[in-house]
Amino acid sequence: MNDPHMNAEAAEAYTESLANEDELLLKIKQAIHDARMPDVSVAAGYGKMLTLLVTLSGAKRILEIGALGGYSGVCMARGMAEDGTLTSLELKAEYAEMAAGHLEEAGFGGRTRYLVGPALDSLKKLREDGETYDFFFIDADKLNYVNYLDMALEMARPGAIIVADNLLLRGRTLNPERNGPAILRVREFNRRIAEDPRLIGTLLPAYDGFSVAMVKKA
Repeated sequence: MNDPHMNAEAAEAYTESLANEDELLLKIKQAIHDARMPDVSVAAGYGKMLTLLVTLSGAKRILEIGALGGYSGVCMARGMAEDGTLTSLELKAEYAEMAAGHLEEAGFGGRTRYLVGPALDSLKKLREDGETYDFFFIDADKLNYVNYLDMALEMARPGAIIVADNLLLRGRTLNPERNGPAILRVREFNRRIAEDPRLIGTLLPAYDGFSVAMVKKA
């Protein structure tokens, strides 16, 4: 018989209780709240996973699509190699400014850069410049998730890790009666993560859905 206490919300609450966010991460959350920015930072448990994945991958060049207040950026920077760099794309200048300040406070100011404007424009410029990366984090507008994946694959080094957040869209992805443009694009993204022959990927169902994929080595 299933334990009535074992449900998704209880599991997430328990996991979050073990996340042990430090003072800076809590400060970032508070700053986002005080600035009335969207409360959409990666969950604390997945923030720790970002640090772990970056550390395990030995990533030296990280590309983040969607900075918000810098929570995920700090989590990834804490795991990157000593000579690693973080490039973060953010639509809004005020968000990028806040994120940059928090990365500076975390001790990574000299190893981070922020490109402001539509992410697809920034990605095209990075591709034209011959930039390549070994870790990608996608957490931005859902209509472009498939486009972001395509661009990441073009700039990925062999063995690169591609991670994305909010893939269940608070349950809308699972509802067959919901078929808005963003939902359809996220479903396509999820299918690509699972089936693209260039990737080894999976979707984790906790929180709001989180995918992890590795670009296959030749």
